[in-house]
Amino acid sequence: MTARPLKRPPVLADVARAAGVSVPTVSRVLSGVTRVSDDKRVQVMRAIEELGYHPNAAARALVTGQRSIIGVLTGDTTRYGYASTIQGIEEAARSAGLVVAITVVGAADEDAVRAAVGLALGQPLAGVIVLEFDIQGSRALAALPDTVAVAAVSSTAGNGRIPRALFDDHQGGWDATNYLLGLGHRTVHHVAVPGSGRPSGRMLGWREALKAAGAPVPRPLETDWTARSGYDAALRLAKRDDVTAVLCGNDEVAFGVIKGLQDAGLRVPDDISVAGFDDHPLAQLWTPALTTMAQDFAELGRSAVGFLLGRLTGDQFEAPSANLHLVVRDSTAPPRPAAAS
Repeated sequence: MTARPLKRPPVLADVARAAGVSVPTVSRVLSGVTRVSDDKRVQVMRAIEELGYHPNAAARALVTGQRSIIGVLTGDTTRYGYASTIQGIEEAARSAGLVVAITVVGAADEDAVRAAVGLALGQPLAGVIVLEFDIQGSRALAALPDTVAVAAVSSTAGNGRIPRALFDDHQGGWDATNYLLGLGHRTVHHVAVPGSGRPSGRMLGWREALKAAGAPVPRPLETDWTARSGYDAALRLAKRDDVTAVLCGNDEVAFGVIKGLQDAGLRVPDDISVAGFDDHPLAQLWTPALTTMAQDFAELGRSAVGFLLGRLTGDQFEAPSANLHLVVRDSTAPPRPAAAS
């Protein structure tokens, strides 16, 4: 069977030919800048509908001067927090009549960051939102020129020049650690995720909570965000006899930690309690169901769009406070009496 060639999408000249008018007349109808007679406008709009013509956003921006695209710079699109934040950005942008163009910053080196920023800025952007979840996002944010309207989603307030939709990682790390200490655990080990060029707020909150309680501060184990790296960290923890509670930097890492501990012959939470961070949709379906710090990433994305639109219009946008809270499930419990002593 011979494949049929793809039919090319209609262009401005096709609309002009079908409407019986000139290409400049079609452009004037689309831009609305110059008046066109009602008869010609009707002819053009009928041809557009019949042909299924969709004006190119970049070309329309050049004609009208109106930029309808929000650029998103992000180090990832697949992890739960990233994907949910992008979902919130897209929902808010769509409600404002804008579209979203995503550029992934694939690496943290200068060339990769410069290439990604250049690719994003090559589009007719109304502004840019940066997901400052990792070092790629942090460096992309620093590389953007002052001439571009920018907002960010971040765990740190920064210098105040760029409006940020904030999630309080520090408080979350503090609260989760104190919850585990409150169950009677002597200390809490930490399996950390990468920060944005500095220790994550989750790690800092964990460390400060332990110090405030006079508890030992174990050396954290580093991961690369993935469940596999959490699994590998768990095998190292399983060899120790002083581990009774573990706080993980995100839920995917916690899933790997639980599986690794189980494969090493340990029971969660009977032998070791495990808590995560983010409230991944699978957290309540895991075995055991995962105790975790929940936060609304989609709301953070919507808030970032509000900040960006506020910069463009001069309006003040007040972001709602981040809804960060502990969800207690089956993966945490008081330590066994011998372990608590």
